[in-house]
Amino acid sequence: MRTNTGKSFTFTGWHMLAIMVAFFGVIISVNVTMAYLASSSWSGLVVKNTYVASQQFNGKTAAIREMLATGIEGDLSVSASSIRYRLTLPGDQPVVADSVLAHFKRPVGTVQDFELQLTPAGDGLYVAERAIDSGSWIVEIQAVKDGKLVMHEAERITVSGEQQ
Repeated sequence: MRTNTGKSFTFTGWHMLAIMVAFFGVIISVNVTMAYLASSSWSGLVVKNTYVASQQFNGKTAAIREMLATGIEGDLSVSASSIRYRLTLPGDQPVVADSVLAHFKRPVGTVQDFELQLTPAGDGLYVAERAIDSGSWIVEIQAVKDGKLVMHEAERITVSGEQQ
């Protein structure tokens, strides 16, 4: 008869400590990674009521698709002291709108948000003069002609340089 003289495995407190450190180490590293990715990739949007905004999303998306099907395009140019916006149809035909409103929003927070009515400068160009703080902005532009929204777009921009 043979007897097993090898030492059998004994689970000790050190083994339990190693398992717990590995388990919580994985959880903490995943949380830190997710927090970093969340804060570095998208800053989010500020809305008054997230439920209402989610209910209106599909309707707004369909309206924007309908607008873009017309071929209308907007070209936004922002400096530290002025805003220029040009509306054109295919073939560089200018679009004459009754009013063009630009809403400047910070990606997070509402303290510095402001609206600005752009004035026509001819040939589909709309301009405004205003000192704009440097940094990231979301510019939402709405153009209305004959009481109908002909263009609605939002663009994320970065303004750099000093104010003049």
